[in-house]
Amino acid sequence: MNRILYPFSAIVGQDAMKTALLLNAVDSTIGGVLIRGQKGTGKSTAARALAALLPPIETVDGCLFHCPPDDPDSMHEGCLERFAGGETLPRTRRATPFVELPLSATEDRIVGTLHIEHALRTGQRRFEPGLLAAANRGILYVDEVNLLDDHLVDMLLDASASGINVVEREGISYSHPARFMLIGTMNPEEGDLRPQFLDRFGLCVSVKGLPSPEDRAEIIGRRMQFEQDPHGFRDEWSEEEQSLSERIIAARERLNSINISDEITDLAVRVALEAEVHGHRTDIALLKTARALAALMERDFIIADDVIEAAQFVLPHRIQNAPLGTPETLFGKIREAISRAMGEIPREKQQPAPTAYEDDLESMQFPGSGAPGSVLFTFLKKKRMRRCLMRTS
Repeated sequence: MNRILYPFSAIVGQDAMKTALLLNAVDSTIGGVLIRGQKGTGKSTAARALAALLPPIETVDGCLFHCPPDDPDSMHEGCLERFAGGETLPRTRRATPFVELPLSATEDRIVGTLHIEHALRTGQRRFEPGLLAAANRGILYVDEVNLLDDHLVDMLLDASASGINVVEREGISYSHPARFMLIGTMNPEEGDLRPQFLDRFGLCVSVKGLPSPEDRAEIIGRRMQFEQDPHGFRDEWSEEEQSLSERIIAARERLNSINISDEITDLAVRVALEAEVHGHRTDIALLKTARALAALMERDFIIADDVIEAAQFVLPHRIQNAPLGTPETLFGKIREAISRAMGEIPREKQQPAPTAYEDDLESMQFPGSGAPGSVLFTFLKKKRMRRCLMRTS
């Protein structure tokens, strides 16, 4: 069925959640996002709406793995054999895959099925692709990820990190590309993920109902308008959706050309050290997230504020001895770690000389004081206001 989805740009508030999703849309190697919050806070709505913002992908026509026709390193063995044999692979364009994993899914449904009986009878492997194959080069969404069996969560995170799904049965193995953005949502009241699983998610955000009566009234009004006339509501927000989609595409193109200075790398390392996180995954995630944020904000360099903002997405689920159920304590620890790290670096070395972009950033009273997501959406609000002024002038 061709269902009309609620537009991403029409979601009221929840800037942290929307920013985390957009950052992963720009750079899927960040490692996905875990969204924690009570029911009815827009978690599923935002995850499904994101897919509509992503550009179509070019694939080999008829390929169940959505292989790119010109990139042999990202092909499964069937397409690779045809490509290596000199065949010109037929092309088609399709929407970015969005696959929702049901809680009732079995291991075979997720990773795919090897037909052992067929292999024994004919000597040939026969593989039936699963949900990981369907999600390749797209989004894999898991609602209530905390209620999945641990071994299924482990398989998802392994495939997401490696980009490859390996299925082994009775001495027979099959592998295929499985590069996807993993989005997990959960209600913490129903149980939590184990710490080793939490660390594998690139970003983590907590959402709750908006306290402002005006915002809550706006949510009600937009939702009722959408239910009464989905087509008209979608058309009303089409310009904002197109603008966000174009911003994602431009940020992807800019991503690899963004300069990461030694001072910025040093700041990310110091933030991770001051937060007392384990391993080196945090340092890498901080820089990748800061780079994606800079790309979304139309810069070709990273400034200290990008790292500060990134820390509020990368650190919450990694800080030791700070339960996720106490957000005030958690963000207090993050702010303290950022302040200590910033104190180690002279201000003149924290960011490049002032540029034309500087007025697009909100000045912060102290490092990490801004709410997560406020940097990007303040910037987008100013860009939107400028577009409106240019039209009326």
